[in-house]
Amino acid sequence: MTNSSDSAPNSLSRKGQYNARNIKDWLTGFGMGVGGIGVIVAIVLIFFYLLYVVFPLFIPAGMHKLADYPLPARNAGQTLHFTVEEQNEVAVRFTDKAHAVFFKARTGEVIQDISLPVPAKNSTTSFAHGQLSKGQVVYGLDNGKALVVRYTYKITYPDDKQLITPQIEFPLGNKPITVDRRGEPLLQVSLGSDDEKNTIVALTQDKRLLMVRLQKAESMLSDEDEEPRYEQSIVKLPAVEKAASLLVDNEQHILYVAEQSGHVTVIDISETDEPKFIERVRVVTENITISRMRFLTGGISLLIGDSTGVTTQWFPVREAEGFRLKRIRSFAMTKGSAVTDLVTEQRRKGFVTANALGEVAVHHSTADRTIMQKKLADEPPAHITISPRADTLLAEMKNTDFQFWHIENEHPEISWRVLWQQVWYESYEQPGYTWQSSSASNDFEPKYSLVPLAFGTLKAAFYAMLFAVPLAIMGAIYTAYFMTPVMRAYVKPSIEIMEALPTVILGFLAGLWLAPGIEQNLPGVFSVLVLLPFGVILFAWGWHNLPANIRNRVPEGWQAAILVPVVFLIGWFSIGISPLLETVLFSGDMRQWMDKELGMGYDQRNSLVVGIAMGVAVIPTIFSITEDAIFSVPKHLTFGSLALGATPWQTMMRVVLLTASPGIFSAVMIGLGRAVGETMIVLMATGNTPVMDFSIFQGMRTLSANIAVEMPESEVNSTHYRVLFLAALVLFIFTFMFNTMAEIVRHRLRRKYSSL
Repeated sequence: MTNSSDSAPNSLSRKGQYNARNIKDWLTGFGMGVGGIGVIVAIVLIFFYLLYVVFPLFIPAGMHKLADYPLPARNAGQTLHFTVEEQNEVAVRFTDKAHAVFFKARTGEVIQDISLPVPAKNSTTSFAHGQLSKGQVVYGLDNGKALVVRYTYKITYPDDKQLITPQIEFPLGNKPITVDRRGEPLLQVSLGSDDEKNTIVALTQDKRLLMVRLQKAESMLSDEDEEPRYEQSIVKLPAVEKAASLLVDNEQHILYVAEQSGHVTVIDISETDEPKFIERVRVVTENITISRMRFLTGGISLLIGDSTGVTTQWFPVREAEGFRLKRIRSFAMTKGSAVTDLVTEQRRKGFVTANALGEVAVHHSTADRTIMQKKLADEPPAHITISPRADTLLAEMKNTDFQFWHIENEHPEISWRVLWQQVWYESYEQPGYTWQSSSASNDFEPKYSLVPLAFGTLKAAFYAMLFAVPLAIMGAIYTAYFMTPVMRAYVKPSIEIMEALPTVILGFLAGLWLAPGIEQNLPGVFSVLVLLPFGVILFAWGWHNLPANIRNRVPEGWQAAILVPVVFLIGWFSIGISPLLETVLFSGDMRQWMDKELGMGYDQRNSLVVGIAMGVAVIPTIFSITEDAIFSVPKHLTFGSLALGATPWQTMMRVVLLTASPGIFSAVMIGLGRAVGETMIVLMATGNTPVMDFSIFQGMRTLSANIAVEMPESEVNSTHYRVLFLAALVLFIFTFMFNTMAEIVRHRLRRKYSSL
């Protein structure tokens, strides 16, 4: 009999163990729950942070009036041109009486009224400004001469307060330059300038088109502080009937002449001794006139406003017979209201138009959209200008009032078309998907298409999966179903531990060792694909025909180990005969042969290298999940199939794989998610060129690699910075979808077979 005194402590002990186990179970469950919720919260926070950074890209633009005031220095004459400096504090107004009036942009208070050195007996007959960023203007006079003026601003900090001091300079001298020796009035004038030369083109009253080229004279003995000397030449250009306006491009190679008939004549002025006519293009339809013609920032594109309120963009496109001016896109305001003024932004591809109804509209050429339209008054503005930062608009109304407007338009470059559709960029022969985010010049046209990056991401993932999926799944099938348990105990952990290998090491090896090795032994690499299957089959046939006493010496399930040296031997042999194959079959250079015969280029760091390197990184993930799924198939299904007379191979194909297929699908999806989000391998093993070419011998740039490369260079809160976060958001959605789908399938698999 059991002593009751002994049973009580045992009962208490068991109860204590039971309670302790319950506490441990509760703590474990609580910890797992907190960890799971923490992961979800972290993912949600990442998602909303990405949205927070990206959201400003899609905030609509706006503008509101801050001030209005009378015309500064009214007695100085009528306005020909005015502009405001970068800080939006000082503006300058050039008048028909040859005055430069500097005034405070917000109040109209006159700071300085400078009379320009135009002889009293002469008057102004024409006016034009050069590149706005250079601050140069030119006056055409009634005696056939022209005066070039440059306005600048000196910034000082007396008593730690910013002081902007306006200045007037005369880069070509303070005396007017002779353009027409006959002394005819200059009815139209245009200016082009750079550090080495200046070009003035003018239309005289008797309809002659003249060009003055002032080339800086180089002298070894001149001092740096000495005023530069210019060699002047006057050239008569081909005649153009009824010229309405002139424009010289930034390079001073091309002259555009707008005609009253609605045509634009293009003249090559690069060589002063032989200017020549290039083409004459109709830019508006009949019964429509050209009201304004300006250069877009960079001096490549022409913006032409017409009498119907439509502004069109034109730029030269290379064709078989040379560069020809083509209409690219158009921007419309209220129908039937003529474009009365047109100004361009200095640092972006945006511009502002005004029409006869008193409206102004802000457009962006690359985004191909009108960002906003605002009515200023019931009368058309006489002149408008926009600040260098494009955040201020000054408008002079016909009743001589000035209006000061603030513009909120931080990211006009972004639109659905820019991100996901083909765009025709300046100097490109046709529309395309292009990513090119930055340059050293403000004239650069940013290209923010995410299509080549998304394409590169999917391309890298495709070739990685093409390499990894067959090897991982076939290896998992053999390991889980055919391999002996003792050998499986070595193989499975060995493959799974490969997942701990840092991808930066794989990328390093791929870029510095694998890529040059494949390039040097390209025929051998492809011969492996042919020789390896045949070699393995031939060895298997030979093994099968060996005497039974020899075959039986190898334990059941260990036959795969014998194939390891066979595979290495075939690979070594294939690489060894690579030079011979290249000499015999490809005239000594397979890459040149492919380029000549197949039209396929070859980059050293290409999709083949990425597929192999990233495939090695993905194989452990797919292998482990697939092997677990196959090994977890209930044994009674396998034994039942074998008992009914099916062979092991038939059982595998028709029972095991079908039962494990959801798990295998889950493994592939998780591997795909890993491949889509991979960064270091594609960063180090590709050329990082955002091209859309499905060739296995060309590189790519992925979303993740692009973020890693360009994020350190981007200005915080700039359009470039936010677009990179948008790329991260797209990548987040990609990987989240793949991983979520895989997890759903895997959990369904567990629930489905947990009761078997």
